Amino acid sequence: MVKAVILSCENCRDRYCIGCQRCLTAARKGEGEFGKFDKVDIVGFVSCGGCPGYIIPKLKLFNKWIEGMEEYDTVFIGKCIVVANEKGNCPYGDVNRIKEMIESVFGKQVVIGTHPW
Repeated sequence: MVKAVILSCENCRDRYCIGCQRCLTAARKGEGEFGKFDKVDIVGFVSCGGCPGYIIPKLKLFNKWIEGMEEYDTVFIGKCIVVANEKGNCPYGDVNRIKEMIESVFGKQVVIGTHPW
């Protein structure tokens, strides 16, 4: 089982993906990228912090917030961030760059994508 955080696009969250229901449904059913694991326990959601993107500071704040309560070993980069990168609207410009930054700074496993829809 992995304990995971889902990283979402602040500009899309609760606008296009209402309540991030698709990510939660896919995690619960083991669909999309979640299907690569036996079980996924979602510890939390963290937004990127909005443009121009504050992923590292937001994850640092999240880590401080859950200190002593929860641990996680995997970060799923939400479908909203993947799509924003594909459309050219995300200031990071490349989802692989986001993955490498998180792995480098936090030493966590990073999965690109969440739900299949």
